[in-house]
Amino acid sequence: MDYFLLAVAIILMLLGIAGCLLPILPGPPLTYLGLVVLHFTRFAEISRNMFIILGIVAVVVTVIDYVVPIWGTRRFGGSKYGMRGATVGLIIGLFLGPPGIIIGPFIGAVVGELIFKDDIKYALKAGFGSLLGFLTGVGLKLAAALLMLFYFVKALIV
Repeated sequence: MDYFLLAVAIILMLLGIAGCLLPILPGPPLTYLGLVVLHFTRFAEISRNMFIILGIVAVVVTVIDYVVPIWGTRRFGGSKYGMRGATVGLIIGLFLGPPGIIIGPFIGAVVGELIFKDDIKYALKAGFGSLLGFLTGVGLKLAAALLMLFYFVKALIV
């Protein structure tokens, strides 16, 4: 049973890291769940305080990930059209691989802003804000997931 749980924990960790780049999967929560599953094996033990801290990190980063792209778009003058366009661009970009995931929200925000206001300079500025917010969110999620991966590997080694 321990080997089965270890395999599940590893799969959850890998899905969590992938989820930092793919918006369909909740990266940090999956990574944290991998730590929880690992805790129930005889292979590793993680302190209670570390569980609490990493759980808080997973929740905070997940919430921030939803706020940062909106903040970036708004900070650079974007409207609801730009935010909706960025979301559509992200969904379409998923089918185009990693470059599409990065460029999709930018193009979507620009197109959304052009529908709202026929001003290319305004649309590009809002698109850049959306891209910056998206990349910041990905960076935060990836940092949290890699921190949890560190504790995962550390718990296995020690």
